Amino acid sequence: MSNDRIVQERAALRRVAALVAGAAPPEQMFAAVAAEVGRAVGSDLTGICRFDPDDTASAVGSWSAAGHTPPFPVGTWIRLGGRNVVTRVYETGRPARIDTPADASGEPADHARQRRFGPVVGVPVHVDGRLWGTVMVISMSSEPLPPETEDRLAGFTDLLANAIANTQARTELRAFAEEQAALRRVATLVARAALPEEVFAAVAAEAGQLLGADFTVLGRYEPAGAATYIAAWTRTGREFPVGIRVEAGGTNIHTMVFESGSAARIDDYTVVSSGAAARVGRDWGFRAAVGMPISVEGHLWGCVSVASMAANPLPPDTESRLAGFTELVATALAQAEAQATLTASRARIVTAADCARRRIERDLHDGTQQRLVSLALQLRTAQLAVPPGAGELSQQLDEVADGLIEAVDELREIARGIHPAVLVEGGLHAALKALARRSAVPVRLDITARDRYPGPIETAAYYAVSEALTNSAKHSGATLVDVRVDIRDGRLHIDISDDGDGGAAPRPGGGLIGLTDRVEALGGRLGLHSPHGSGTTLRLSLPLDGRGEPPRTATPGLPDHGAVPVGG
Repeated sequence: MSNDRIVQERAALRRVAALVAGAAPPEQMFAAVAAEVGRAVGSDLTGICRFDPDDTASAVGSWSAAGHTPPFPVGTWIRLGGRNVVTRVYETGRPARIDTPADASGEPADHARQRRFGPVVGVPVHVDGRLWGTVMVISMSSEPLPPETEDRLAGFTDLLANAIANTQARTELRAFAEEQAALRRVATLVARAALPEEVFAAVAAEAGQLLGADFTVLGRYEPAGAATYIAAWTRTGREFPVGIRVEAGGTNIHTMVFESGSAARIDDYTVVSSGAAARVGRDWGFRAAVGMPISVEGHLWGCVSVASMAANPLPPDTESRLAGFTELVATALAQAEAQATLTASRARIVTAADCARRRIERDLHDGTQQRLVSLALQLRTAQLAVPPGAGELSQQLDEVADGLIEAVDELREIARGIHPAVLVEGGLHAALKALARRSAVPVRLDITARDRYPGPIETAAYYAVSEALTNSAKHSGATLVDVRVDIRDGRLHIDISDDGDGGAAPRPGGGLIGLTDRVEALGGRLGLHSPHGSGTTLRLSLPLDGRGEPPRTATPGLPDHGAVPVGG
């Protein structure tokens, strides 16, 4: 190594040592170490990762030379495993390198290939005798990194370990890790489209526990500024009064956030607070509080606040740490609104289609069908006027009349398929009995629910049973179909099971896919369970109170209703 390079490296080490001595914040220190390492070693990219207890690694610092994209944003986490540098360091606690990226495997290797990384060298960071993480340097070319790279990194990792071992740094790092984990848990709920109420409760609990507060409250604003508490968490063990409404006005967190649209804090509730929200806070022993606005698509929606019963103010970074949670709440609300809009649009389409079906059925019954019946009667009357001895003419008229009657019967079947009149006139119970009578496979009905339900609900249920019976007759080889209908938890539940060959699966453009769209448009669920050789079960659940469920993502195993979502 040249004298110039030695001088540059020592200067970089001195700069890092000065940061360590000055107790720089962890994020600043990690960024500085990554940059100094990259420049000193001459790499294209540098990354610093912390190893987490759940066999994952989280990025805490990164650097890139001019013209290159940083290897990963701070906060990125990746699951360890396979043959790659970060996993080798984690498993052995020793330096590791991979000179040929094609030989690597595992999630970190996939991440590297997507970004066209070349050779990688990583060295461990040990803190108090325990493996803490790794510092990696990455080349964007195909040439291996120099053989002395591991040794040159060692000086930086020693300084980094000393900084992390500092008590203040350890505390901040633990808080950083806990914050990332809490945000990740809430983000997972948002990503799987959990109900907003579930996200609200999770945010209240995670924020309160993370920040060491005694209370967390989420409030939703009305246009004039009054707030309704929609979720809460408390360390005291008492149940905070979710659902109460407090008027705007006075000096309190909810009013201050509403009026300013920005963060607010009160360091001594006993001295400066006033108004309805302040009275609630004092009744619960609030001494200090901080609130952050929740904005959805640029409009103030609500407020999340944390409060403490201690006499000291909440830490100065409370606002910034709450901000991540408010962004996740806003995302969940935007998703819920978009889903509600989509569901309403789908429901309108289904309703319009059903109305068109009923109109066509009515027109066929009252118009074309009646006209054909009238013609058949007129033909029979004309047949009576045929003179004796015109037997051939009489026979021809007879055939035409019979053909008209057959045409009426066929038209009646077509009209019934378009929209069954018995469903409109007699309800779901009567319509399912009619389906059972016409089924080519014997049907055993068990209907405990015999009330009338909203038209779209009855129609969806009817077509589900009709589709299942048709599939059983055509494809399953079944000898018996069981249909059970009952009401549980404000929902209409229908199970259709046969003893056929099983192996059924939804196909693009098939009846099950269309049926799933109809059911989900009403907030319902449709599940299929059809193992080979064990029959087929179709399970349908529809809300009777107008409130549906969010769409579910199919995951390994069976959901609680025992069938894999058809559209998952």
